[in-house]
Amino acid sequence: MNYNISKPSAFLSQYVKYYWKLESSLPNGHEHIQRIVPSGLFELIFYMNDKPVSSDNKKPITDNTTVTGQMVDFHDLKVSGNLSLFSIYFHPHGLSIFLDLPMKEIFNQSVPLRYILKDRVNKFEDELSSAITFQDQISIAENFLLSNILNNEKKYQYDRISCAINRINETKGILDIDALASETCLSRKQFERTFTDIIGASPKQFLKIIRFQNVIWEKSKDTNQSLTNLAYKCGYYDQAHMIKDFKTMSGTTPRKYFENCDAFSDYFD
Repeated sequence: MNYNISKPSAFLSQYVKYYWKLESSLPNGHEHIQRIVPSGLFELIFYMNDKPVSSDNKKPITDNTTVTGQMVDFHDLKVSGNLSLFSIYFHPHGLSIFLDLPMKEIFNQSVPLRYILKDRVNKFEDELSSAITFQDQISIAENFLLSNILNNEKKYQYDRISCAINRINETKGILDIDALASETCLSRKQFERTFTDIIGASPKQFLKIIRFQNVIWEKSKDTNQSLTNLAYKCGYYDQAHMIKDFKTMSGTTPRKYFENCDAFSDYFD
């Protein structure tokens, strides 16, 4: 397996978290089930060879280039054959500056990018397929993103939500929605509507995802922490509350999750 990761250029770093590439090959008859859990980030993936199959049919992959919205539950992908992909992870508010639609329209879905950008996708796919190196793919992706930045009339609202995301990151999701609305100088109803349009999930849903990711991140820093300690540190009422959210988002309990999966947070790492 070959894995590469790289940060974006300085300008695009306000929208893009990182780029990554994966290449793997499994012998005939072999397969691997990869569980995907909510990350709090948007992702654009370009598949160059065999595409994974949705083993539970929750989010089938039907096109070479897909964009995944905010997820609130888990799904499984069955990987076999030769897998080669290039991916862009966007900050929670980052993708909205490139796509002229409310992000709630792709909530909990993986959608072919051509459904949104139509004829602009073919050239992008051809260029990525022809690229020789990971750095070549990054250059192609950055040119594509720069050419699709919107002259957004809602830039003022975007900046407000960007500030809200910064506060959420600072507090690891442990804060009150009314306080967030107040800090952005919006009523709660206005804040929830604007937040959902730009982030793709409601503030309540997004804070749940961030607390979930924070548990994983805290566990990665100290694998000996008890679940009770993690629950209180990460803003849950008690351990039962954390277990309930974990089951929704990962399909299993925190104990079993950490027994079977690496403690790695896409959001905080």
